Parts: sequence; structure tokens; C-alpha cells
Amino acid sequence: MPTASLEAVEPVPLRVVRATAARHRRASAVGALACRALLKEVELTPKPGLVDCLNSGAHRDMGLGTFVASIRALGPWFPLFYLAGAATRELDARNALEHLRPAGRACEAAMLKVTGNVNTHKGSIFCMGLLCAAAGRLDCGNAPPSRERICEAVARMCSRLVETELLLVRKPGTAGERLFQAHGLTGVRGEAASGFKTVREHGLPAFERILALGCREEEALHEALLHLLAANHDTNLVHRGGLAGLAHVQATAKRLIDAGGVLSPGFHAGMLDFDSDLIERNLSPGGSADLLSVTWFVSRFRSARR
Repeated sequence: MPTASLEAVEPVPLRVVRATAARHRRASAVGALACRALLKEVELTPKPGLVDCLNSGAHRDMGLGTFVASIRALGPWFPLFYLAGAATRELDARNALEHLRPAGRACEAAMLKVTGNVNTHKGSIFCMGLLCAAAGRLDCGNAPPSRERICEAVARMCSRLVETELLLVRKPGTAGERLFQAHGLTGVRGEAASGFKTVREHGLPAFERILALGCREEEALHEALLHLLAANHDTNLVHRGGLAGLAHVQATAKRLIDAGGVLSPGFHAGMLDFDSDLIERNLSPGGSADLLSVTWFVSRFRSARR
């Protein structure tokens, strides 16, 4: 099975941002975690309807190589989100988001440049950019912030996002805006405004439960993915297959969980069947893939409750 590598990622151009050397090192460390989170997601195989090491899922314009090139292009930007977040520490959290948007647009442009205008990671740029910036806002120079504080910081920064970018829109111009008006789905904006509630309540507990049993990280990620698929109101699925497509994916994931999840002897075969089914239906749960990356990223920070 082919695997990707981050060894070829270019050095992060941190000298362009004013900060102490120690803060630059912390920014580099958090940015590296964000890159590894994206790599963990794309390499997990098999994944239903998604790009992995086996196939391109329900996508015809991208594959593993496209994702690796995209991750390499995004690598230099995640530490800059951290530093941009640190620069907003004195601002009200609700006003910090506007200071991150220029970096977000530049990061997205870097992605599109290397992928030939294919959207591989737009949702991940949003999620990881916010998480890195939140870690920067909490940077105190001592111990890394807890996962709870990082998620809470994201929620505070995005507390008005659904209102300003969805509720107040009269003429929807994007798929996300149309799905909100049609079905009330808030998508990745709502997930961020909740402090990644679906990750905290479904993905992360499943991931850590399987690890606690002594299983491999790959198995824990597969279990987390199943729980995310079962719980997440994935707008990518609704965009491609309507509410019926979303319901089908959620029901299938729940059946695999009820059968024992990754602990079931037939799990791998079940996931391969799930993948073939979604490819045939042209369904790709890209929103849940983004949340899987968030799950791994957040898991790398200590919990304040331990």
C-alpha cells in the first residue's frame, strides 16, 4: 500500500512574522501537528467515499498525490495562523476572526495553485487555521494549552459566525448558504461555533476508547471516523445526495458500530463494502474527513480533566 510522507515539506517561513524565537518554535510545533493531522486522515485506508491509499473514493479530480501536494503547500501557513492568533491576544475573541481571514485566503490560494484549482482542503484550512490560531491566543510560554481551552477559544472566536454568515444572508451564493436556508444545516461554521462539539462528544471519545484497549492508532482513527459519520450532519453529503444521502451514510455507520466497529472480525470487509457503496452513489463525507483530522489534532493536547 503506498504511503505519503511529510519529509519534503518546505521549511516554514516564520521570519516574516515578529515574535520571539521561543514562540516561533511553539508555532512550528503546532503547525507540524496540523500537517500530520491532515496526513493521518488521507492515509487512513479504507475510507468510504473518500480519497485514501486505495482509491480516490467518489472523486474524479483528485487522488492521494493531489492531497500530499496540497498538504505540502499548506504546511508553511499553519504556524502563521498560530502567530496571527497570538497577535490577537489583547482583542476580544469575537473580533479576532477578521485578523485571520487574510492568512486563510492566502492559504487557500496556495492550495489551489498546486492542485490545479481542485479543492482538497478548504474545510481543513478553516478548521486547522482556527485551531492553530486558538493555540496561539492561549500561548503563555509555559505548558501547551489543554484541548478544552483550545476548543473553547475557537467557539468564542466563531460565536457570531452562523449569525453573520448564514442567518443574515438573504440571497444564498454558496452551497453552504443554500443548505442552511433549505435545511437549517450550519456545516463547518456551526461546528466551529460549537467548539467542535461533534469531535468532542463522538470522534475523540471513540478514538481514545480504542487506544485504551491497546489497539493501533489506525484502528482508533477508523472507530472515530465511524462515530463521526454516524453523528455529523455532513453538508458535503447533503450537497451531493440530499438528506437521503446523509441518512444513508449515518445509518450504515451506525450498523457497523452496532456490529462491533473495529473490534468486529468483519470490520475491514464492511468498510470496503461501504466504500464501494458510496462510490456508486457518488457520495463523499468530506465534512467528516475534516473532523477526523481535528480529532487527531486535538488528541495531541492534554485534557484539563485528567
